[in-house]
Amino acid sequence: MTAPSFPPLMTGQATVDDPMDVAAQMAAVGCDAGTIVYNLGTDDLRAAMIFAPDVPLADAMIMLPICGIGFQNALGAVAPPEIAVLLEWNGKIRVNDAVCGALSVKASSPQKDNVPDWLIVGLQVSIRNSVQNPGDTPDVTTLYEEGCGDLGAAQLLEGWARHTLVWINRWTDDGPRPVHAEYEGLLHRAADEIGIDERFGLLRKSGETTTLTSLTALLEQA
Repeated sequence: MTAPSFPPLMTGQATVDDPMDVAAQMAAVGCDAGTIVYNLGTDDLRAAMIFAPDVPLADAMIMLPICGIGFQNALGAVAPPEIAVLLEWNGKIRVNDAVCGALSVKASSPQKDNVPDWLIVGLQVSIRNSVQNPGDTPDVTTLYEEGCGDLGAAQLLEGWARHTLVWINRWTDDGPRPVHAEYEGLLHRAADEIGIDERFGLLRKSGETTTLTSLTALLEQA
C-alpha cells in the first residue's frame, strides 16, 4: 500500500495501534506539530492530528470544530452529491442522518486558561462493516452503506489533512468568525440545542433556562 501524501507542514506516522494513544505518547516526549498518526483499515479509518497551541486551551479547542469542518469538506468533495454530511457538537459525524464516525480531543492539561503543551484531535470513520446488519442499527451507518464504497481510508485521510489545513490557515488569517459561520451551518442539533457561543460552547434551552457547555467538556483524559 502506498503511504498517504500530506500537504506541507504535515507528516504521517503509521501505526497498528490506537492512533490517539500513540499520538499522546509522541506528543508527551516531543514531536513536530502537524504530525498525523494513522491506522488505515479496510473497515475503518482512525487517525490523530497533533497540534502545539500558542493560545490558552479554551481558544485552542477551536481545532476540534476545524478538524470537523475539514473532514466534512473532504468527504463532501468526493462523495456522491446526494450524500449529506453533518457534525454533532459532541464530535459525532453523521452521513445521511446516521452516525458514521466521530472526532475526539485530548490535551496535555485540562486548564482552560493555560496554554497546553500539546493538543490532539482524533478521527474515526466507519468505511464498511461486514458483520453489522444495517437494519438492526438504523442510527449507525458506514460509508459503504451510504453509497461511498469506492472511497478508501488513505484517500479520506489525505483529504482530511488538506481541508483541515485550509481552515487552520483561514483561522490564522481571519480569526474565528469564518470558522464559526461554517461550523454552525454544518451542525446537526438536538431539539434542546439552540446554537454555539463565540468560543464554540454549546447553548441548550430547557424551558426558560439556557445553559452553556464549554468545548473543554469534551476533552478525553490524557
